[in-house]
Amino acid sequence: MPAIPSIPPASFAPPRLAILYPGDRALRDRADPSESRFAPLFEAFAAAGVAARPAVYHDDFADEVRTQLLQVQAVLVWHNPIEGGRTRAVLDALLREVAARGVFVSTHPDTILRLGTKDILLAVRDLPFGSDAWRVDSEDALRTEVAARLAHGPRVLKQHRGHSGIGVWRIEARGDDRYTLQHAQRGALPETVAFDTVVQRLAPHVAAGGHMVDQAWQPRLAEGMVRAYLVGDRVAGFGHQAINALHPAGPDGIAPPPGPRLYSGPGDDRFQDLRRRLENGWVDLLAEHAGVARHELPLLWDADFLLGERSGDGERYVLCEVNVSSVAPFPPAAIGPLVAVVQRVLGQRAEHAPRPQPRLDQ
Repeated sequence: MPAIPSIPPASFAPPRLAILYPGDRALRDRADPSESRFAPLFEAFAAAGVAARPAVYHDDFADEVRTQLLQVQAVLVWHNPIEGGRTRAVLDALLREVAARGVFVSTHPDTILRLGTKDILLAVRDLPFGSDAWRVDSEDALRTEVAARLAHGPRVLKQHRGHSGIGVWRIEARGDDRYTLQHAQRGALPETVAFDTVVQRLAPHVAAGGHMVDQAWQPRLAEGMVRAYLVGDRVAGFGHQAINALHPAGPDGIAPPPGPRLYSGPGDDRFQDLRRRLENGWVDLLAEHAGVARHELPLLWDADFLLGERSGDGERYVLCEVNVSSVAPFPPAAIGPLVAVVQRVLGQRAEHAPRPQPRLDQ
């Protein structure tokens, strides 16, 4: 891979773009784009003439990152809702502050809260890609409402905000107070337990004002999940995962381990129907029902779809979740569109930047 040009810290013109991702003190002190997992993106920005620098973040040196971000025009953020046991509370406050002071932030924390949590499943449940989904915000609701729905089939309960399958549980009634409970976190094994144990496992997610989203199980999950990657309102690529964390067990009672997500460009023939639906109306519906204006859409985000019950209108796609906080990895095909939209954002901000006043003594 070609070397990525570096920008000396004392450069006359400050970097125009920061790419923020989590790390420790040592990683921030090195701040080498070529060692970052975003090295191809740094390289693409450099080739396009965009000066981009790493903004390695940790709560312990948040003030230092704040100072850095106030020197750029835009920041792209990759940070999970929970990182190293810490939430994004400090980071989100920092991002709101720098955004209020004129820095373009993608994705803005307010947009994440509207679009990038499991609550989106509640907002879209009556739309063509919606499903049977309910809010669960107390232990009593687990014991009554969820129990009643389980009598009609398996459910998947998801914590309001998370990642990597953490806090996502599949539950199926087996009769005689026996339930199959499967955590979606990698490496977790299914258990057969009493309903009191189900409640005990899920109760921490609804404690202290928290809540979960209860979604009907989609039986066609065994056919795979499609992740559509978007830059703004346009599809920039796809990821297909044939086997994921909640894949049903085989005849031997053992579920296969999750497989890799295979990436492809926006022209993948298998997913052109989904692409047309997204670009010709579904993105607008998502944004409208999430309360997100078109100009507030993330520069890079993705939406996961499962296959629903077939109908006469062709394949039915069911929204599983929307990822906004830390969309990585992503298809190589998304890099070009992302660089192009960042260039437009930076160009627009440069046009509206205050111009220096001429000196009257010259």
